[in-house]
Amino acid sequence: MIALPEIETIRRDLDRELSGLRIKSIEVMDSGVTKRSGGAKKFVGRLEKVKITNVRRRGLYLIMSLDSDDVMVAQLGSGGQMRRHANRDDIESNTLVSITFTKSGQLRLVDGIGDAELFLAKAERLVEEVPQLEGMGIDPLDQPVPWRMFGQILLAQDAKLKAVLTDDRVVVGLGEMYSDEILFTAGLRFDRLPKSLGPQEVRRLHRAMVETLHDAAKHRGATLEDGHYVDVHGKPGGYEEYLNVFKQASRDGRPCPRCHRPIQKYRFRRRWTYYCEQCQI
Repeated sequence: MIALPEIETIRRDLDRELSGLRIKSIEVMDSGVTKRSGGAKKFVGRLEKVKITNVRRRGLYLIMSLDSDDVMVAQLGSGGQMRRHANRDDIESNTLVSITFTKSGQLRLVDGIGDAELFLAKAERLVEEVPQLEGMGIDPLDQPVPWRMFGQILLAQDAKLKAVLTDDRVVVGLGEMYSDEILFTAGLRFDRLPKSLGPQEVRRLHRAMVETLHDAAKHRGATLEDGHYVDVHGKPGGYEEYLNVFKQASRDGRPCPRCHRPIQKYRFRRRWTYYCEQCQI
């Protein structure tokens, strides 16, 4: 599961390690990943000898600025990984692209699921070429949003809280796990309607969202049983140790850390939602 804290962890690492590096060569192992850039030959031609100047993020999209007219965009999907390697390291079978720098090793896109993307876009036409970047909701790890503004956005929604929090047009990149954790921290049920919240409940939800995401980023994201998420050096995150409710009903039968009653799970919008019936109202 790759959500906002995991992508932000990867961005910080890549920005620190890749900024200023010049690309020497590119090897494309799966031509399908380059279709959006016009095929492998064009993809390689537009990247050779180019320098990466910085790595930023829009929602769950990683955007690598280059000293050319292009930017390189990565979307890791459900289980993609951006991995740093030494040139001599063995190449895993599910590696899609390997980029070698004139110094400091390689960057590889690895994906065992098949929905990761790596493509080039013109920097001046980024939003036109990647329309998914438009209409994104607030990004609590990018820019602080006052609780009153958050409340205005929230109260304009006509859906249950869990559906609102997992809507990227409202808040980008929370996903199932972080929305469950945020609602537990805020003491709110997943099926409450926004218009039923009082000002203190809105403030509590806002605070829970900001604190949960920043805490998860501090612990470098969460790596669950599927093992899909690791950082750029192949190391798992550490935030899964701090989860309060997500999958706790099926993991060791752990009780609620507040009231010690069993965590409940409920089928909501075709996915499981985890919550405490006593502590969330």
